[in-house]
Parts: sequence; structure tokens; C-alpha cells
Amino acid sequence: MERSKVNVAVGLFVVLGILALAYLSIKLGRVSFFGSAGYVVTADFPSVGGLKAGSTVEIAGVEVGRVEAIDLADYQARVVLRLNSDVKLQEDSIASIKTKGLIGEKYVRISPGASDRIIQPNGRIREVEAPVDFEELLSKYIFGKV
Repeated sequence: MERSKVNVAVGLFVVLGILALAYLSIKLGRVSFFGSAGYVVTADFPSVGGLKAGSTVEIAGVEVGRVEAIDLADYQARVVLRLNSDVKLQEDSIASIKTKGLIGEKYVRISPGASDRIIQPNGRIREVEAPVDFEELLSKYIFGKV
């Protein structure tokens, strides 16, 4: 009788541990099972320079969305951004690909515009800034072409 109580306690402990691990994996991995909330906009960049799907989208340093996909369209990188539904972008907003720190991860920074017109869902950000290519800058500096 005593042994079965110990077995039940150990089994319950193991099940709770697995559930806690699954919960943390989903939360830290930012996995969504029921589709993401918000709306989608696209931006065409000449180069994405290491940006990946799942990277953050920020306005004024605050995360407002994620990069959903990156595809090739007309020899440009089409970046699909999923933004929170409470964020409204002006038509003249500027999307830039930036790096966190010197060699950190890439993210998309959006600088809001001053237009009265708002980009609608499935719309497009027309003004973009390509990422800085540090290797190219370094090679120009080394070989004296700066």
C-alpha cells in the first residue's frame, strides 16, 4: 500500500514536470496554435542581410509584430510582417533592417510617418532602407576605398 502511494506521487510529479516543460517551450518559442492575431503588411527590400522569419518588428524600441515570411519577388526580398492589430502605420512609414548590437540578431525597425492615410491590412510599406553590410564596409576600409 505504501509503495503504491510513492508510485502515484512520482507519476504525478513527472506528469506535472512534462506539462511545465511543454508550457515553457510554447511560451519561449512564441508558438501560436490558433493563428496569429493582427494584420499583414509587406515591404520589398533590395537585400535582407540575414533577417529571418520570426524576427521582431519594432517601433521606437517596442515590439509590435514579427516577420512572418521572406520570399523573392521581382529580384527583391519581399518581407511579410504581421503587426499587432492595435498598431496603425501611416502610408509614409519607413521600414529598415537593423542589427541589435554589433553582431546581434537582425530585426525590422519601422519609423512612423506623418501622413493622414493609414496602410490597410495586406498593404505595402513603400519606403525601405537596406541593411548595412559590415563585410563590404570593412573590405572597403582595409583596401582604402572609403
